[in-house]
Amino acid sequence: MTFLLTRRLLLSTSLSTLAMSGLATSGLARANAADRHSEPVPDGSPHLFTLHPEGFRLDGRPFQIRAGEMHPIRIPRSAWRQRIEMARAMGLNCISIYVMWNSLESRPGVFDLTTDRRDFAAFIRLCAECGMWVYFRPGPYVCAEWDLGGLPSYLLEGGPIALRTRDPAFLAASERYIATIAPILRPLLAKAGGSVLMTQIENEYASFGKDDAYMQWVHETWQRYGIEGPFSIADGLSQLLETHTTLPGVAIGLDGEKSISGAKGLASSAPIWISEAYPGWLTHWRDKTFARADFGKDLQAILAAGLSFSLYVVHGGTNFGFGAGANARKDGLQFEPVITSYDYGAPIDETGAPTSTYRQFRTMIAEATGLPVPAVPPSPPMATFPPVLCQKAGSLWDFFTNPLFIGNPVSIERALRQGQGMALYRTVVPAGASGKLNLPPIHDYARLFLDGEDIGTLSRMSASETVTIAAAPQARRLDVLVDTFGHIGYGAALGDLKGLEGIATLGAHILDDWSLFGLPLDFRDVTQLMALPESAGGFLFKARFDFPAAASTYLDMSAWRKGYVWINGHLLGRFWDAGPQKRLYCPQEWLKKQSNEVFILDYHLSAPAEISGKLTLAQ
Repeated sequence: MTFLLTRRLLLSTSLSTLAMSGLATSGLARANAADRHSEPVPDGSPHLFTLHPEGFRLDGRPFQIRAGEMHPIRIPRSAWRQRIEMARAMGLNCISIYVMWNSLESRPGVFDLTTDRRDFAAFIRLCAECGMWVYFRPGPYVCAEWDLGGLPSYLLEGGPIALRTRDPAFLAASERYIATIAPILRPLLAKAGGSVLMTQIENEYASFGKDDAYMQWVHETWQRYGIEGPFSIADGLSQLLETHTTLPGVAIGLDGEKSISGAKGLASSAPIWISEAYPGWLTHWRDKTFARADFGKDLQAILAAGLSFSLYVVHGGTNFGFGAGANARKDGLQFEPVITSYDYGAPIDETGAPTSTYRQFRTMIAEATGLPVPAVPPSPPMATFPPVLCQKAGSLWDFFTNPLFIGNPVSIERALRQGQGMALYRTVVPAGASGKLNLPPIHDYARLFLDGEDIGTLSRMSASETVTIAAAPQARRLDVLVDTFGHIGYGAALGDLKGLEGIATLGAHILDDWSLFGLPLDFRDVTQLMALPESAGGFLFKARFDFPAAASTYLDMSAWRKGYVWINGHLLGRFWDAGPQKRLYCPQEWLKKQSNEVFILDYHLSAPAEISGKLTLAQ
């Protein structure tokens, strides 16, 4: 999934020409002509999925992939089955999944492959139980509007590293990742009796680089660890035509392109399909409203042409915790962080309920395939709770007690081995110093305090803002309290560092001898913030509420400014009054009937405010 707006050309131009192209009349539309009432499903027996110039074949017969994307890391584990069954009831036969490397390896060589939503193997096995095939997209890079495109932030901690290249440090880490998950994947392949039909190599590499040797290395490394294929790539057509980073014998997946027939010359023996078709779109903080799309005509053209396709996404879910990524221009400017919700305007909404788009697509797919569709599963229950007033429980400033002494500001990755969260940069303004304060680029949002007095807010999203400090006869303490969003996940600016890094000046005076305090926002650390000094904001608030319903809810944060919310120890994600999101999805499995404990760390607010439970994402 990429950021460029040209990607949002939803195939309307190209798809109208498919019926006249060689692709449009492949055998796929007639794949079930011999038996219009069924198609193969995972059954525990080995199945042979193969690539041919005219399309895919399963056990020797033409097979149309009708996939919908969803990501287990973005879905409460107890809801996995319902979401998969919803996709099947829409008429799809395959689930496309990204696996985010950074959700599995927190430190070099420290993997967690089984805890809660990280257990992608359990999700794949559940797909098989539900009669759904799988298109597996493990990266190493995935984009997905996820933090750093799925790459672990520890890669940024040393010296400069060239991500997604043959940089030895990057290849060594990537090989360790592939070597770890390949043995888990092997028994899940269709040829071994599992449900994984095809594995994707990297993701949209042609939008980033031109080194086909790097792509070949990724391909060969999967093979070296026992994943023999079939494989596909996914990219934009114009980028592929420029870079020619296709691979022999590998399917070509096109993501939202204007022309499909033009790709035929890229690989005469490889099938071409739509690896990402967009029924919705992403939303950034400060957008005016949630993004939506009208994809009905485009899906109709895809179905009429008999093309294999994957809807990105059929269900988006939620960027729980620090999962949300960001986008930016090639130079890192026009920074746009992704909101906590990944609803995406998808056919299945964030809560797991069908939308009007879902019902429209279900009818269209059933008519096009002639196959029966299962009944639509019940929607997960939602419930409200009345307003609850939170109380102050601690101060953010209570944490800043063990500084790291540095010369000039250094990023939190390189100085603290901290990927996200907050940090405090502190120095002394000498007596008599004055002028415009020039800090290194703010990554990503900072409040400034002079001897404890709030003197302004600087943001990566508003680079024109400035702060001026007047002279004083005495030295003063300057505090720069930095909050972060997710790392950029797409394009040339991939690999941005968080916090401050560089030289700071006040007028003609260089500000050096900084102290750095990290706050990674681990739940255990946050709950230990107990002191309540008077300050200009940055407080921890706490509340308890009962929730007798067996249901999920949306936590209404419209009375709050900017920060993070934990419920019963689970980090729901970020909130920000910049909008458009003012409510955070709270899944049933994280709620209790009595005494639910909420902690809210608000970067600005000093006075207590209320929370309540709502039924929907939008107000």
